[in-house]
Amino acid sequence: MMYEVRDLQLSLPDMAHKPLFGAAPRIDILKGLSFDVPKGAVLGIVGGSGSGKSTLGRAMLRLLEPTGGTIRFDGTDITHLPEDRLRGMRQRFQMIFQDPMSSLNPRRRVGGIIAGPLKLHGLDNIAARVDEALDMVGLPRSFARRYPHELSGGQRQRVGIARAVALRPEFILADEIVSGLDVSSQAQVLNLLDELVGELGLTLAFISHDLSVIRRLCSRVLVLHQGKIVEENETARLFAAPQADYTRELLAAIPLPDPYQVWR
Repeated sequence: MMYEVRDLQLSLPDMAHKPLFGAAPRIDILKGLSFDVPKGAVLGIVGGSGSGKSTLGRAMLRLLEPTGGTIRFDGTDITHLPEDRLRGMRQRFQMIFQDPMSSLNPRRRVGGIIAGPLKLHGLDNIAARVDEALDMVGLPRSFARRYPHELSGGQRQRVGIARAVALRPEFILADEIVSGLDVSSQAQVLNLLDELVGELGLTLAFISHDLSVIRRLCSRVLVLHQGKIVEENETARLFAAPQADYTRELLAAIPLPDPYQVWR
C-alpha cells in the first residue's frame, strides 16, 4: 500500500481572529479522515472551496504536520517524522502545484528549475536528467534555456511536471493543476499525466473541484466536504450511483454529460 491514512486530523491557526495578545484560535480543517491509496492507483480528491482537499494533499506530503491520526507511506509512519529523516524520503513523493507562475522561479531558466531538486538530492548526470525530463513531458530540449514568462500556461505546467518526474518519484500529488488552463491545454496535460502514470509506474493523487476532470483521469474518487470524507468509490460506480447528497450536487454542476470524452 502506498498510503495508509487513519483518523487524520489537522487544525490551523485562525489568523483572522487572532487577539492582540495570545495565540490565535485554531480551526479544524481535517476531521478524522481514513483511506488507502494502493500502489499504482490514480486517486481523485474532489471537493468545493474550503473542503480541505489541498490541506489533505499537503499533509500527505508532510508539508503540514497533522494534529492527530497517522499517515503511513509505503509502510513507514511519517506522521511526525522529523525533517532530517523526511529529507531522505522526499525524492520518493513529489508535488505539482496549481499555479506554475508562483511555483516556478521567474529568475531561473527552465533547465535550472528542473535541475534544482536533482542537485538538492545529490544526484549525478544533471544535464542528462534535465533533457530526459523535458523529453518525458513533450517539451523541446531547447526550452531549458528559456524563462517561465516566455512559455504558455500549458508549457509552464509541463515544466512543473518535468521538475517532479525528473526525480523518478513513486508518488505524485497534483493540486488543481489544470484549473487555470484553457480546454485544449487541459486535455494535453491530462493525457500527459495518463501516459506518465503508465510509463513510470506512478501512484497519483489528483486534487480538483471538477468531477468531469476526475472522471477523465482517475480510477477511484474521494469526495471531501467540510473536512470530512462524504463518499469514496470507484469512479464508474460513483458517477453511476452517487450515494451522498453533496456528491450529487457536484455531479449536477458538470455542464455536459462527459465534456472530456473527446480527449480519449
